[in-house]
Amino acid sequence: MSLALALAMASALPASAGASPGASPGTSSGTSAGSSPIHFVSNDAEMQALLARVPETHAFPPDFAETLLGAGAVSMIEMTTAPGCLPCADLWTRLTQLRARYHWQIRTISREDALLHSGRLGLPWVGYPVAWVRPVSDPNRTIPIAIGTDHLGNVSRNAYLAAKMLSGVRPAVALRGMARFTGIMGIPPKSAGGR
Repeated sequence: MSLALALAMASALPASAGASPGASPGTSSGTSAGSSPIHFVSNDAEMQALLARVPETHAFPPDFAETLLGAGAVSMIEMTTAPGCLPCADLWTRLTQLRARYHWQIRTISREDALLHSGRLGLPWVGYPVAWVRPVSDPNRTIPIAIGTDHLGNVSRNAYLAAKMLSGVRPAVALRGMARFTGIMGIPPKSAGGR
């Protein structure tokens, strides 16, 4: 993956879709949802309130379904998760719907694998959930499609754009269409010492 793509992906992280200034449920460090890239939620009401503010994709390119169906045989989605993480369960539901429609493989990955994915792009590790698209045959080429849970239309559009990028479409073109990440994350698990 090119440095330009990594920088473009990194620049997409701070802009949180749908967050409105002054919103405070579940935000980290006591900042407003409009200024924080990560919105930690501890219950379903907080998560749904934040999701309600996120614009949902309804318009798709003409080759949308064809591209996703074709990419399903050669691409997969990897996702981080943690026990008791409400946004993880929510995103898993959306990815399961995407799998049913377009026949993509979906699997969970460990925190360590997610750190490697983030490190390759020069991105900070952000927590749970994060979803990545990669070619089935190449675990080192990854593109994040969701940081936090999101609407199915947004996740599907990002999977479409990732498939396009992985098949050779110039990254700058695809990144302009990439939906912003919501950053609606689960509360970080408390460390109980050594495992």
